[in-house]
Amino acid sequence: MPAPARSLTDTVVVVTGAGGGIGGATVRLALEAGARVVAGDLREDAVRPLVEGHGPDRVVAVGGDIRQEATADALVAAGVEAFGRVDSVVANAGVGFYGGILDYTADDIDLMVDVNVKGTVWLVRAAVRQYRAQGDGGDVVILGSVAGLLIGGGQEAVYAASKAAQVNLGYALDRELRDEGIRTTVIAPAGVNTPFAAADGRFGDGDPWSGPFMDPADVAGAVLHTLGQPRRMRTELWTMWSLSEKH
Repeated sequence: MPAPARSLTDTVVVVTGAGGGIGGATVRLALEAGARVVAGDLREDAVRPLVEGHGPDRVVAVGGDIRQEATADALVAAGVEAFGRVDSVVANAGVGFYGGILDYTADDIDLMVDVNVKGTVWLVRAAVRQYRAQGDGGDVVILGSVAGLLIGGGQEAVYAASKAAQVNLGYALDRELRDEGIRTTVIAPAGVNTPFAAADGRFGDGDPWSGPFMDPADVAGAVLHTLGQPRRMRTELWTMWSLSEKH
């Protein structure tokens, strides 16, 4: 007998950074599970093919900078306008630069902190307003990183700080919101085969999609598993490592 699961059919999922590896895989798996999706990215043309491939009755594309609160509000509003509600948000958009503490430019630091921390906060605020208006709970999934747990590499101090903020935000939100039926989960992967992970040169001249780490779909699968858990349970923090990594 299979473990009980919550059906995602016709639920509405908002995904930021949907034009990237993990975000795109999350959108695809959510659609396969029967959900309807608001796919957000900095550039709408990065997610427009999702609409063309699945139809506007299944996917809505929204372009905008998640560093702006108005973008998060627009993502949630798009779900309500197109599908009548929002059930889950996945704060996946992220930025990382690698190097020593003096190697970052001021613009690099602003971008990492604003996207990773403020961008997550804006999406959560927009979601919670909508969940409270609907009155039947909802899910918040934050894509963090093991770097935020003091077990990342040695060349990512500011990135690690921004990811630690996401982890602590998730824990604090769980204490704040769980009595309202709003679940908060932080999924913290280590290396994933994407250009994002290749930014520190760890793949050399190799193809970042065929490195020794996890596939984006592995992480997306964890997102969908979390959303499909029965509402009686919560997963506060899920760390993910490939077999090639030591920590």
